[in-house]
Amino acid sequence: MRFLPGNLSPFHVLPVCAAALCLLLAGCGRESAGAGARGAAVPVQVAQASRQSVPLVEQSVGSVQALRRVEVRAQVDGVVQAVHFQEGQSVQAGDLLVTLDRRPFENALAIARAQLASARAELAIAQQDAARYRELGTKSVVSAELLGQFLSKEETALAKVHAQEAAVANAELDLGYTEIRAPIAGRTGQRLLHEGTLVKARDAASTLVTIQQIAPIAVAYGVPERVLGTLQAAQAAGPVAVSCTTHDMTPRTLHGVLEFVDNTVDPTTGMVTLKAVFPNEDQALWPGRFVEVRTELGRDPAALVVPTAAVMPGQKGSQIFVVKADQTVELRPVQPVRSFEGLTLLGGNVVREGETVVTDGQLRLVPGVRVEIRTLDGAPAARKP
Repeated sequence: MRFLPGNLSPFHVLPVCAAALCLLLAGCGRESAGAGARGAAVPVQVAQASRQSVPLVEQSVGSVQALRRVEVRAQVDGVVQAVHFQEGQSVQAGDLLVTLDRRPFENALAIARAQLASARAELAIAQQDAARYRELGTKSVVSAELLGQFLSKEETALAKVHAQEAAVANAELDLGYTEIRAPIAGRTGQRLLHEGTLVKARDAASTLVTIQQIAPIAVAYGVPERVLGTLQAAQAAGPVAVSCTTHDMTPRTLHGVLEFVDNTVDPTTGMVTLKAVFPNEDQALWPGRFVEVRTELGRDPAALVVPTAAVMPGQKGSQIFVVKADQTVELRPVQPVRSFEGLTLLGGNVVREGETVVTDGQLRLVPGVRVEIRTLDGAPAARKP
C-alpha cells in the first residue's frame, strides 16, 4: 500500500475534501442570494408633493361657558303657590316660571287705591276752597294771610294725591312680581324651591332656579403670548374663525367666531384669554365641558406639503425618500415648517411640487435601491403612461 505525505491515507483525505467542497458551495449560495436581494424591488407606498392653501392654526383646550347665566329669585316676600316649569326645560324670555300667593298683594293694592280716592276727594275740596278765597282776595274781602293758608292746603292735597298715586303704582308692581317669569331664553337647572316655600326678596337662599343660555354659547380658552401679534393682525383683516371638537363617542367639529380677547397677559402662565361664540343650535356644546379649540390665524396660500408619514427623523435632522424616474430612491434632508391634519409643510426647495415621496416602507430602503409602488391593499399601483 502506498501512503501520502504526512502519513495521511486516502481515507483521511476524502472527508477533508468533501467538507471544503461544501463550504465552497455554501459561500457561492450566499453570494447568489445577496445578489438577488440587491436586485429585488422593495414594495412601498407613495404620495405626491403638492402645493395647497393651508390654514395657520393655534390649538388649545377650552371650556364651554354660557353666554348668560341668571339665578332667578323673588323680588317680593311671599309663599310659592305654583311652579310652572320642569327641570331641564328650555324656556323663552317671558315664560311664566313661578307664581306666588297673590292675596296679600291684592289687598295692599286695594288699600292703596282707597287711599288714593280719599286723597283725590280732599284735593277737590281744597281746590274749591282755594278758588273761592282766590276770588275773594281779588275783591280785598279776605286778608292775604287767610288766602295763603287755603292755597297752601290745595298744594298739600295735590302732593298727597301724587304720593298715593305712587303708592298704587308700587302696589301694582308688587302684585306683578307674584308672577316670576324667565328673564332670558335658556335652559332651566334643578328646581331649588317647591310649592308652599316662603321666599324672601333678593335673598340668595331663596333662589328658585338657575337659567343658562345654551344657544348661542361661548368657549373660553387661552393662547400663548407669542401668537398675540399674529392674532391681532388676523382680527384687523376680518372675523377670526374658530372651530372646536367635542370629546365624546362621536366627536363633532363645530364652527364659530372669535368675540373676545382679554386686555392683559397672565404673568404666571404667559397666556392670553380668548372667547369664541358658537351658534350651538343643536346644543352639542354644554356648559362646563372641555373641547379642543383651533383658532385660524391666517393661511399659507401656496405651501408645499407632503404626508407627515413621509418625513422621518435622521441623525442630521428630518429626511425624506424621493422616488426618481428610474424607480430608485434618493434620500434628501428636509426642513419641516409645521404640521396640519396629516400634512407637513416643507421649507426650502429640496423637494419640488409633483415629486413622489415614500410614505410607508422606509425601514427597508437605502439610497439607490429600486422600489415597487404598492397600494394600501398590497396590489401593485398602476403606472402612469
